[in-house]
Amino acid sequence: MVMADGGTSHGGPAHTGEQMPSINEAATPPRRMTAYAQMDARPLTGHQKSIIGLVVVGNIAEFFDMFLVGFVVSLLTGAWHLTGVEAGVILACSGLGTVIGSIMWGRLADGFGRRHAFQWCVVCFVAFTILSVFLPDRAWVPLALLRIGVGIGVGGLNITSIPYVQEFVPARHRGMLSGLASVFIPLGLLLGSVAQSIVGDHWRVLLALGATPVLLLFWLRAVPESPRFHQTKGRDDKAREALAWAMEIPVDEVGDLPVVGHRRKASYSALFSRHLKSLLIVGVGSFCFIMGGFAIQSWGQTLMKDAFGFSTRMVAVLFMGVSVADCIGRFGSAWLADVIGRRWTMFIFGIVGACGCFYAAFFHDSGWQFYIAVIIIMTFADGVFGILNAFGGEQFPNDVRSTGLGLGYGIGATAKIIGPAFMGVLVGGDFVSQNIDIAVITTAFTFFGVCLVIGAVVYLFARETKGRQLESL
Repeated sequence: MVMADGGTSHGGPAHTGEQMPSINEAATPPRRMTAYAQMDARPLTGHQKSIIGLVVVGNIAEFFDMFLVGFVVSLLTGAWHLTGVEAGVILACSGLGTVIGSIMWGRLADGFGRRHAFQWCVVCFVAFTILSVFLPDRAWVPLALLRIGVGIGVGGLNITSIPYVQEFVPARHRGMLSGLASVFIPLGLLLGSVAQSIVGDHWRVLLALGATPVLLLFWLRAVPESPRFHQTKGRDDKAREALAWAMEIPVDEVGDLPVVGHRRKASYSALFSRHLKSLLIVGVGSFCFIMGGFAIQSWGQTLMKDAFGFSTRMVAVLFMGVSVADCIGRFGSAWLADVIGRRWTMFIFGIVGACGCFYAAFFHDSGWQFYIAVIIIMTFADGVFGILNAFGGEQFPNDVRSTGLGLGYGIGATAKIIGPAFMGVLVGGDFVSQNIDIAVITTAFTFFGVCLVIGAVVYLFARETKGRQLESL
């Protein structure tokens, strides 16, 4: 049959030169975008910014007290006639608490949720801080014990808050956005410096200011649990609700969730059997970097005041500059990690920080020379913490992320015990304010510099995670 348009009929459709789709192809619906691909494709919402803001403010507030104790001890060396060993024990006990808290809360965050762990870290921290205010004079042993409790809360907060942010933000900016949890921690040091410059020698008032983070509990009520945590527990409906909240869209518009394979309960045996290399890298690397920076955070004020003769108020002013330099360094490492990668960022910052330690060890004829070295060390050796814990968390999968990071960082945080105690032994058993030999700086900072070099090299063996989805790790 000849058609009006010149075509030919053969009892079927006319051939026009275009290939008709098969029945199977026509019936196949287009693939739906996954939930996390949706998140990657969208700009940050107000709710995601709220999560980031919560952990930023939380870490500033918590570490405000951790830094305050450095100022408090510098005051108590005279008021309580503390010896070098006694001052070292007080400062080391804060570090001991951080070790316990990192390990304990990391495990609990994988078992009971990031949000619940965050909440109880705040409660723990505030309670022990308030008790410290009411201690009698010369009660340095009870103060040291209470600092363990404070450290438990502080150590857990950073470990739980980083996975909390990582599991709510796009992969392409995860290094920067999760790093913000640590970037602004030095503002706690700045606030401590400002507080001491205003309050002066009233150490009880300084400690009382450390209880202000209790207000965070009201903010925490407005944010949900991590969607990835819900998935590890088989609660896909709750995960979808959390993702809808984060992206500010209806629940039925949330894309498909990734398939979670065999759900394993977070355990140390599984961690050691499947992720031992990652655990060793995080543990050894964290130890080396913490050793390079924490001694200055804890002993720096006392060295500036009693070894170099700066006044209490001048020390407070100088450490405002230290906190600003530290913030710049942390922001730089968090940003650079999304540009050149995590491993090379860690290496560069570690080597430059080591150079600052060696400068302090051999060129400290004046307090100002030592202060320049402190600025370099805190900008790089401590500035690397803008990405260090975020990178550490990325070394572990969703089901053991907090447990792995908590245990690895907890092992590394033993440097917060060893570093201050080491300095206390070097200073000696006499009253700090009456006897402190500048020569101890050479021994101590040479050791700190070597630690930083080792840490920089160790992280070169870590798995690069720049731009990768958490489910692929």
